[in-house]
Amino acid sequence: MVDDSELKRILGEIRTIAVVGCSKDPAKDAHRVPKYLQMHGYRIIPVNPTATEILGEKAYPSLDAVPIPYDAVDIFRPSADV
Repeated sequence: MVDDSELKRILGEIRTIAVVGCSKDPAKDAHRVPKYLQMHGYRIIPVNPTATEILGEKAYPSLDAVPIPYDAVDIFRPSADV
């Protein structure tokens, strides 16, 4: 089990986050959360098969298609899809 200090260290090292299910719709959490992350210095990589760009970043159709290294993945999908 990871203790709090180890978790804080890990989270402190994250700079680039792939966001699976990132949305273009500002009313959805799948848009608001990545936008918040951007505003706080994180680079987001949108992963959405129906978009070409979200929040000023090139969108990719799948994680396999992302050519950029990322530190974490944030998933906005129904639990049945994961």
